[in-house]
Amino acid sequence: MAGAPVLVVPSPPRDAERVPGADDGASVAATSREDFRVRCTSKRALTEMLELCGRFVEKLGDALPEEIRKPALRDVQWTFESAVQENVSINGQAWQEASDSFMDSDIKVLEDQFDEIIVDIATKRKQYPRKILECVIKTIKAKQEILKQYYPVVHPLDLKYDPDPDLFRN
Repeated sequence: MAGAPVLVVPSPPRDAERVPGADDGASVAATSREDFRVRCTSKRALTEMLELCGRFVEKLGDALPEEIRKPALRDVQWTFESAVQENVSINGQAWQEASDSFMDSDIKVLEDQFDEIIVDIATKRKQYPRKILECVIKTIKAKQEILKQYYPVVHPLDLKYDPDPDLFRN
């Protein structure tokens, strides 16, 4: 088996398309190259993810000696970002071709979230004054109950009036 011949069939480059009737004799219909890149819908979200991963790369650099840390981190960061950019497609476009602006779907999602927040705040504006009023009423009633239960601790003495004050001046 060590000396068994291996059959190597050269394949056309990935970018090449096969056309029926071409000289190579292939009878496969014209197909575009298969895209093995990770499909994403938002360049903005991907950029945020790259920034998040960048922080982890910086933490990994803490283990390196000081004299090579900065160039090594710069190199690793550039390599990582380049690899991600080359292996990602944004709405079927390469990283460089994709626009940074909001897509219609992003705007629609943001509008929906904004509408939900508006409804939530409007609901709270109606509910909270009633709840606050209930709490204020309960607090006032509790204070009144506490005041009703208050009795003075010192009992006043009954003083008797003496008609003749000269008796005590001697």
